[in-house]
Amino acid sequence: MNKIIIATKNKGKVNEFEALLAPLGYQVQSLLDYPDAIDVEETGSTFEANAILKAEAISKQYGMVTIADDSGLEVDYLNGQPGVYSARYAGTDKSDQANMEKVLKELSAITELEKRSARFICALALSTPGHVVQTVRGACEGFIAETPTGENGFGYDPIFILQNSNKTMAQLSKEEKNKVSHRSDALKKLIELIS
Repeated sequence: MNKIIIATKNKGKVNEFEALLAPLGYQVQSLLDYPDAIDVEETGSTFEANAILKAEAISKQYGMVTIADDSGLEVDYLNGQPGVYSARYAGTDKSDQANMEKVLKELSAITELEKRSARFICALALSTPGHVVQTVRGACEGFIAETPTGENGFGYDPIFILQNSNKTMAQLSKEEKNKVSHRSDALKKLIELIS
């Protein structure tokens, strides 16, 4: 069985990768399995650049196939912000609540839903020792709600209403989210690449 390291300590992300890659014969590991893994700083100006930084560093450290992701929220009215700064939009403490509140405050004057358009983006980088890094990008289109709704998910999920739906991402079950999410979209493209 082929081993793949997912360059994250986020168990939720690891579970999503596992669900899609295990049936293809891949044994998924994460940085939780490698406590001595180097901490890679996300200094890139794009989601792809940050994913490449992480994938290359971990692949080089362990000599193994590595997948890394960088993902976030782009709000059209905010000129694509928070973008690559999604996790620390309201400050370096990485507070989901504070990040959501900041986005809602910045959109408070905009009441028409169609003007609150946004998307979740996920860039995945695949680094294999001795090969050029490959990247794919997934997206999930929607709108920013006026108030948070739902108990599931993490990050901006409670304020992200899916396109052609009246539900936020946080109102979906894990299975429903895995079918429509930006990460699932990117993973499907990556699976095509590696198979």
